[in-house]
Amino acid sequence: MKKLFIISVIFILSLEYTARADEGMWLLPLIEKMNVGKMTELGLKLSAEDIYSINKACVKDAVVIFGGGCTGEIVSSQGLILTNHHCGYGSIQAHSSVEHDYLKDGFWAMSKEEELPNPNLAVTFLVRIEDVTNQVLADIKPGMNETERTAAVNEARKKIETKAAEGTNYRTLVGSFYGGNYFYLLVYERYNDVRLVGAPPSSIGKFGSDTDNWEWPRHTGDFSVFRVYSAPDGKPAAYSKNNVPFKPKHYLPVSIKDRNEGDFAMILGYPGRTSRYFTSYEVNEQLQIVHPIRIKVRGIKQDVWMNDMKADTKVNIQYSAKYFGSSNYWKYSIGQKRGLERLNVKAKKEVIEDQYNKWIAGSSDRKEKYGEALNLIKSAIEGRAEYFTALSYATECLQGCEIFSMNQGVSALISALQSADKQKTDEAVAQIKSNASRFYKDYNASTDNKAVKAMLKLYRSDVPSKYHPDFYANVIDKKFKGDIDKFVDDLFAKTVFSSEEKLNAFLGNPSLKAIEKDPVYLTATSYYKTAGEVSKKTYEFENDIMKGRRIWIAALMEMSPEKVQYPDANSTMRLSYGTVQDYDPRDGVTYKYFTTLDGVMEKYKPGDYEFDLPKRLLDLQAKKEYGRYASSKGHLPVCFLTTNDITGGNSGSPVMNGNGELIGLAFDGNWESMSGDIAYEPELQRTIVVDIRYVLWVMDIYAGAKHLVDEMTIKE
Repeated sequence: MKKLFIISVIFILSLEYTARADEGMWLLPLIEKMNVGKMTELGLKLSAEDIYSINKACVKDAVVIFGGGCTGEIVSSQGLILTNHHCGYGSIQAHSSVEHDYLKDGFWAMSKEEELPNPNLAVTFLVRIEDVTNQVLADIKPGMNETERTAAVNEARKKIETKAAEGTNYRTLVGSFYGGNYFYLLVYERYNDVRLVGAPPSSIGKFGSDTDNWEWPRHTGDFSVFRVYSAPDGKPAAYSKNNVPFKPKHYLPVSIKDRNEGDFAMILGYPGRTSRYFTSYEVNEQLQIVHPIRIKVRGIKQDVWMNDMKADTKVNIQYSAKYFGSSNYWKYSIGQKRGLERLNVKAKKEVIEDQYNKWIAGSSDRKEKYGEALNLIKSAIEGRAEYFTALSYATECLQGCEIFSMNQGVSALISALQSADKQKTDEAVAQIKSNASRFYKDYNASTDNKAVKAMLKLYRSDVPSKYHPDFYANVIDKKFKGDIDKFVDDLFAKTVFSSEEKLNAFLGNPSLKAIEKDPVYLTATSYYKTAGEVSKKTYEFENDIMKGRRIWIAALMEMSPEKVQYPDANSTMRLSYGTVQDYDPRDGVTYKYFTTLDGVMEKYKPGDYEFDLPKRLLDLQAKKEYGRYASSKGHLPVCFLTTNDITGGNSGSPVMNGNGELIGLAFDGNWESMSGDIAYEPELQRTIVVDIRYVLWVMDIYAGAKHLVDEMTIKE
């Protein structure tokens, strides 16, 4: 009986280990020490040095930061990049017009000469990561307050960054990890000539749109194709016709072999932010303030935008990227709030806090070292609640008042006009014109007029009057008798910022008196002033939160030394590993790990903006014309699931098999895992991946861009 009991315990513990083995976003220099053994058991055929090395070409050299918030991967010796459609969406939209609607129709460059430059797009390669904790903390002395400690840390970080960049074109950053207990130097190289090569129509690349976002089963061909160029010597260079396709140190081979449940899956990418070390107080703040406000404000703004987008093709092009950027995290907030509540995450955090309190009480040394952590966080979170609520409304509502953003640069113009300095005036005018050309391309005054009305009404109704900008009382109430609609109509009628034509006419002969009386300038200045004051009040609690978190994380690491801890995501390259797996979202329901083109057809709704399909795809599906991209069972795979741990920023990340071959692009998480940024849920959390076979089928068979596939190394 005793022997049976021991065997049972070992079995249960092994099940727990297996269930949780896929959690974690791991730092590359640590994978040999922490992860490679388990990864090998699951099916990895590569060594740790094959994945990350500073001495030879490796997998990390094929993975890039794409733009400012996504990941991409190099898939050919000529610098061809794959990323998600939603990551390339802004660039696709920037090249689109009513005459050439690449969002609707797609775009494919049939030669390198047809590839389209993107002035504001760059890709960034990681050169190396180095632990510099001891250097950063060398001058930290006992008794320092948090302000002094932060100043000393930042000074040390700056010195290390400067020294590491000397004599190179590299960008350097010393990042904070584990709440400021560890620091790593990150060295990057950025390439600024990135050209659009191909994109499917949105009916493929965004199939399912908002309805399917964060959902499974999924049938979205979420990919786009770019190419990075360099100077002839291989160095980064601004766009030039003389630039040549970039020659990478490493590019990913592509596997079109069958996918099976249990297959190993590895992801390298740049996850943005997780908060796995949050306390119950911080979870409560998310539930009571952050998510409810984001859901409410963005929901109202998005309804205004969508109504106009559906009514006008031009507005649809102008607002598509903005709408997606807003709605993505609107739905995320809905899902995370529900997930945190459903999984009772706050109560689970309280259990850990109770364990911590008992552990602290067991030692006077621990109490002295770690005892203040929870109280610091609790007091700060509760103390800032009123200010944080007002600031959250101010921030969200301001994003719905686009015209106010044109106030940027006006203060420089006013200063120049006051000094009568012609050179400074010309410089200020040029800067405003530069901003304006980008702004008005994707701006519709009528749409914004409706949104501003909705946002100002919402802010007034939901935020206490002591946090109202003074234009409410001094202008709306006194001049317009509280009528926000009339105030906004008057503002749009009189401001020089309501159109590019009016603004350029004003800038042709700028007047100090006119700009100082402009209603947008006055209203935006009032709004920003109030938001700044509330932000300052909120920030007064930041030092205590930072200190509390640093001590709290250090305590957790010491309290559970047997547990391998990974740092929260912070937009640095991470590795996650897992397997291809289905899951059971609720009683009596099992979701398969893959979807097919047959499922796309089942969702097809002619004329529907989310579920319509191109005629060519319908024709190819009717003939089952799949080429070499069909599975051995005869269907065309579209998407699949893995147990990898990812978050925002991982969009576009390469999903690789055990040989380091590309098998898909990560693009989403499932609805049941929305609490994952705060609390990982191993039974439910899944990464949604667009199958590389669907990507290649769209390129080759659907679009006729076989020349792009021919660039790649295909493993059959």
